[in-house]
Amino acid sequence: MSQIEEVTIDQYKHLVSERALSGETMLLNMGPQHPSTHGVLRLLLELDGEVVINCIPDIGFLHTGIEKNMEAKTYQKAEVMTDRLDYMNTMGNNLAYVMAVEKLVDLDVPPRAQALRVILVELQRIASHLVWLGTSGLDLAAMSMFLYCFREREQILDIFELVSGQRMMTTYIRPGGVWRDVPVEFETAVRDFIKIFPKRIDEYEKLLTKNPLFIDRMVNIGYLSKETALSYGVTGPMLRASGVNWDLRKVRPYMGYEQYDFNVPVLTEGDTYARYLVRIQELRESLKIVEQALNKLPMGPVRSDNRKFVPPPRSEIGVSMEALIHHFKLWTEGFLAPDASIYSAIESPRGELGVLLAGDGGPKPRRVHMRTPSFDNLSVLPEMVKGHLVADLVAVLSSTDIVLGDIDR
Repeated sequence: MSQIEEVTIDQYKHLVSERALSGETMLLNMGPQHPSTHGVLRLLLELDGEVVINCIPDIGFLHTGIEKNMEAKTYQKAEVMTDRLDYMNTMGNNLAYVMAVEKLVDLDVPPRAQALRVILVELQRIASHLVWLGTSGLDLAAMSMFLYCFREREQILDIFELVSGQRMMTTYIRPGGVWRDVPVEFETAVRDFIKIFPKRIDEYEKLLTKNPLFIDRMVNIGYLSKETALSYGVTGPMLRASGVNWDLRKVRPYMGYEQYDFNVPVLTEGDTYARYLVRIQELRESLKIVEQALNKLPMGPVRSDNRKFVPPPRSEIGVSMEALIHHFKLWTEGFLAPDASIYSAIESPRGELGVLLAGDGGPKPRRVHMRTPSFDNLSVLPEMVKGHLVADLVAVLSSTDIVLGDIDR
């Protein structure tokens, strides 16, 4: 075991100004145990009084080696690891990885499964934005927002439990479709949510959007220009709040998104308030997509009938020895994927979530790498907080909507 070495000031000299080295400005640790860092994140702050001179994010506290672990598992078994990346977007993580597998082996997905995937991923987007909105309100002393947002999120998690048996780590989306068809109660549960949620969004906006205290904490705080956002690789609501109309559901449609009528909210102000407004509008747009997909939900199978990659249904296992053997071999040995590399991406609640997947002709991936949006969105934080007060840093960091499991992996 290698010896643990204490970090010295010399290792930080290149990160801070000469004023910090002379003692004129102060170095302060914010985190890694701090409620407003939204995870195990350490920010090394250089302060002149209460004004932020520099901000240095320090990550890696949640590193678990997920990508490397996935390379030691078959393609099917590796999927469960994706639930542990961005734990606010488990359905989306599943979809991104499964789409990469399907692209690598050229596996078809039935129309009904595609529509179900869209419904669940958009519900996941809403649930993720609700966590962001509730915790952002909490950071700015709006305690009631946290309670209201988690009330609606509970309904979505109940729907996930209904279809998958799990509230968060679902692994419901599988290569070739979904785990199983939705129960008869699914449509009623989703329509009940569709019915009440627009009024709930109106309530959120009534509490926050025109609230003078909220506006004072958000407007002209944490400005991010279009050019800076693009240079850092920022994606998602942060990029669209800076005036860039880029959403993979529109520019590179997948899972049939081209057949749904929805708008991509774009603002040009680039501040913390603009990022809030973009996400509020996205709540309404995602709800529109869910309703359209539910109205158009076709009948038919929910998994591909390509038995080379998809296990036979349980109804066959009970009556066919061949089906039982095939099911056993697929789960114990896995399927073979070609010696090739592909990249597949989706629009997650935080931006572009991409998966680089490389096969070597065997049942396990040779290389798995995730392009997670939280990493790029955090990297631009120092550009947004310089010159602001420490209190403003809390609001700006919250507006990035990062998830540390997404960054550290």
